[in-house]
Amino acid sequence: MPGPATFVIAGGGLAAAKTGEALRAEGFDGRIILAGKESHLPYERPPLSKDYLQGTAEREKIFVHDQAWYAQQGIDLRLGVQVTAIDPGGHQVTLADGERIGYDKLLLATGARPRRLAVPGADRPTVLYLRTVDDSERLRAALALNTRIAIIGAGWIGLEVAAAARIAGVQVTVIHTGSAPLLRVLGPRMAEVFTALHREHGVDFVFNARPVEITDSGVLLADGTHIDADAIAVGIGVTPDTGLAEAAGLTIDDGVKVGADLRSSGPDIFAAGDLANAYHPLLGRHLRVEHWANALNQPATAARAMLDRPAAYDNLPYFFTDQYDLGMEYVGHVPPGQDSDVVVRGDLDAREFIAFWLHHDKVVAAMNVNVWDVVDHTKALVRSTATVDRARLADPATPLDRLLAP
Repeated sequence: MPGPATFVIAGGGLAAAKTGEALRAEGFDGRIILAGKESHLPYERPPLSKDYLQGTAEREKIFVHDQAWYAQQGIDLRLGVQVTAIDPGGHQVTLADGERIGYDKLLLATGARPRRLAVPGADRPTVLYLRTVDDSERLRAALALNTRIAIIGAGWIGLEVAAAARIAGVQVTVIHTGSAPLLRVLGPRMAEVFTALHREHGVDFVFNARPVEITDSGVLLADGTHIDADAIAVGIGVTPDTGLAEAAGLTIDDGVKVGADLRSSGPDIFAAGDLANAYHPLLGRHLRVEHWANALNQPATAARAMLDRPAAYDNLPYFFTDQYDLGMEYVGHVPPGQDSDVVVRGDLDAREFIAFWLHHDKVVAAMNVNVWDVVDHTKALVRSTATVDRARLADPATPLDRLLAP
């Protein structure tokens, strides 16, 4: 008679921990092995660029569970010993210490890696990235020791680091290849909201600029300008960590390509989190979302699918940010290049509003800025795919939950 099943989770972040939790919640009583690259317990990443970076959150608060929880759940933690190879035909993985383990089901949750700056001097110790808790601690130490920082990249990470640096009293220059921050994600009107916010807090922006060298005193740009800085933070995006999956022969397309049930092209192999380019049944396309909500919520779907139960992940993309006194939540998806326009409800200048992205008079995404307890309503608008009345959408006197009424 065969023994209890063995499920292996390759990865040591939020998606990995939540998959172990979901498997136990679904009643799986077999062996669970969680093998991650880092020596830390699985932790959440949002605090690394927010309150943990600012020194207002304790280290213990970032961990998904404490050590005792894994022991209580019977989850075999292999921290600092990641999976280095997969044999899909033999249903085996090899760990960094050389051990080979047979599996019945395998979940890949290896996440993503920061894109590296490819210019002379980029290997200087003054150049910092932000992905891990160790990165966050190095950056926090740099903010405490230095008076000037240059940030290369004006995406969410770059802007959150800029906010943390200004709160710490550090002079900040943000260098960006585009003409505004978050332009590709939010469009020009909403990008200006974040530009104005940071300028009001003393951040200098250098737009349409290309770094060509990291010097001993800052950043040299292509036009000959030199930005003086004691430290340089690089936030130019991430790439999915597909090396393990690619070597195993899985289908790769901007991440590990999986179905709505998070099942990959390999037998009994699944993927979740930043790594997974998953088919979204509502949006009708594959989508890889590099945000906390997917790592938090996809594991429930993965666990059910790994147990051969019906499962499909159809949560709308969601992310949030906190910068100075601005809090924001965004739900939905605007495909790059899609013809869409923005309707605003509320006070744009006071930064208390909801922005709706419309395509053919249907809400495809919404962003609430310093307006709270509305995400359930904005999600319902996006999920409905219903045509909306623009005047009522923009009118704060019309309750959000009445916009779908006949």
